[in-house]
Amino acid sequence: MIKMNELKPADGARKDKVRVGRGTGSGCGKTSGRGHKGQKARSGGGVRPGFEGGQMPIYRRLPKRGFKNVWGKEYAEVNVETLNRFEDGTVVDAVALVEEGILKNVLDGVRILGNGELTKKLDVKAQGFTKSAIAKIEAAGGTTEVI
Repeated sequence: MIKMNELKPADGARKDKVRVGRGTGSGCGKTSGRGHKGQKARSGGGVRPGFEGGQMPIYRRLPKRGFKNVWGKEYAEVNVETLNRFEDGTVVDAVALVEEGILKNVLDGVRILGNGELTKKLDVKAQGFTKSAIAKIEAAGGTTEVI
């Protein structure tokens, strides 16, 4: 039986890191693998990511398209047919949808869409509903509430 204090990694699984600048006999002494002089040989030397030697970088050469509204809201969308997983009379809200595994992330809120049919009587609370979703939930005997 293996004991916790006897565990060790497999042979060859772990390697010592190369210690640079520790004498010429190490093969990585003196200039420590940096070559001779130049920007990259200096302390703190080097160029930022995306730098192309002064040439106009690709991220500035390519055209920019579209628009991202920083104040826009992104809703997690759920179809009415998905709500059939719940029992009759259940109160369905964001917490219930996450617990049931229908949603992973609520984002800026939940919006119920009207795709499919609903056979259960449910009390649904969400940030938004489509008109068809409201019609189908109320036709099944349930209620909708915008929160």
